[in-house]
Amino acid sequence: MLALAAACGAPPRAPGVVVYASGTELESINPLVTIHPLSRQVQRYVLFTTLARYDSTLRPAPYAARAWEWRDGGRVLRFHLVTALRWDDGRPTTARDVAFTVLAARDPATGYPRAGDLAAVDTVIAVDDSTADVRFDAPQPTFPLVFCELPILPAHLLRGVPRRAMRTAAFNDAPVGNGPFRFVSHLPDQRWVFARNDDFPAAMGGPPTLRGFVVAVVDEATTKFAGLASGELDVAGVSPAMARLVERDPTLRLITYPVLFETGIVLDTHRPPFDDVRVRHAISLAIDRDRIVRAALDGFGIPAAGPVAPEVPYADTTPPVFDPARADSLLGAAGWRRGPDGRRVRAGRPFVFTLLTVGSGDNALEQLVQSDLAARGITMRIRQLELGAFLAEARSRPKRFDALVTGVSGDLSLAYLRAMFESRQAGSALDYADFHDAALDSAFARASAARTDAERGAAWRDVQRELARAEPVVWLYHARGVQGATRRLRGVTMDLRGELATLAQWRLVSRDSR
Repeated sequence: MLALAAACGAPPRAPGVVVYASGTELESINPLVTIHPLSRQVQRYVLFTTLARYDSTLRPAPYAARAWEWRDGGRVLRFHLVTALRWDDGRPTTARDVAFTVLAARDPATGYPRAGDLAAVDTVIAVDDSTADVRFDAPQPTFPLVFCELPILPAHLLRGVPRRAMRTAAFNDAPVGNGPFRFVSHLPDQRWVFARNDDFPAAMGGPPTLRGFVVAVVDEATTKFAGLASGELDVAGVSPAMARLVERDPTLRLITYPVLFETGIVLDTHRPPFDDVRVRHAISLAIDRDRIVRAALDGFGIPAAGPVAPEVPYADTTPPVFDPARADSLLGAAGWRRGPDGRRVRAGRPFVFTLLTVGSGDNALEQLVQSDLAARGITMRIRQLELGAFLAEARSRPKRFDALVTGVSGDLSLAYLRAMFESRQAGSALDYADFHDAALDSAFARASAARTDAERGAAWRDVQRELARAEPVVWLYHARGVQGATRRLRGVTMDLRGELATLAQWRLVSRDSR
């Protein structure tokens, strides 16, 4: 094997195995405690199964639940499970697993990032091995799309784990799944290895075409491209700067697609200088988002004024504003005057803060923001952290950071809006900011009470406007996915469902068939 394989410590791979590059280590293999986008996809599409899944039209379709129906006027959702689905240790997947998973996810002690989406669940009852009733405290207007996102977990292996200890459960290091691939091994910070589940039920699509799937941790953009070009990697997210190189390589193809991934700067609103909304607005007005999309993303993105991408229902499509003069005025009104050297000073103290970020790359985005703020007399220092340390800082109570840049992944439902906005939702950008606002809470209440499409649209746009008014997060852009892939890989579709949504249909052809 060449340098990349040696660096990852990987043995020669067998035919029919795809190696997929991840820029960071997977956060966790346990879906109850994960916010990392690729980790969530590995859980849903590789190792575990969900009750429902999005079809190609982005509507919920049967999966582990072969059918469902509403009862009791919309208060009970009855799921009928595929009876042939088994855990990799041979135990059947039953309604008891469904009940355990949903109730554990609903429990705030667990820390499931989408717990708010299950707040209306009163209980879950295993009627028999293949029938589960989810009972709600009030009639539900629509099918809860969280059931397309939450993988079912084995109750017999996790029932004894205290909810607050789920993040450190032994299961997370040696998981037992029921998905189209089985867990084989994990070498921390290097790779996750999965093998085809030859017993995956025909009713759910049957065994995948690939013999195996490997997630290799490769954080350097140049290393990813080198791995693609050499054939050691089959799929890798590439930096916009590398995208043109992929297009020029006859052995590779470039895949671009819309993603629900929004990037912004979370500010600590509880202490100076970001406790002043004028300063937060000034930071936003000082940033040239169009330049960021052009220079850092090579055009693979859309400038953002808020956290909701245009593809999401009820998005407020108000464009962002770049107005340095207005930023200067707000900073002056907040008491931040320019000193003799051009730097902002208040009460003899300079405007200096630290921005936390993940990774070890060239930080093009961060440096562009740094340059824009420097032009306004603000000094921003960049501090890089690995993912685990970054998340520890982001989740700290009380807050220890000044600001951090983060990407937030969503789903395809109104629950996505709630998870993005709700200040009590673990793992959301507003949770990182620990932001609370009475007007925003009131807008949330109106959105939650809305029943018609017109009412929902108006209410959720009000929520977005309230966020823009308070601006605890300075949103930068809505991302577009950019992946390089070997031309030997067929059957790949990447869209709003994620990069791995069609993994079970991927196949490798011989080099002579390219």
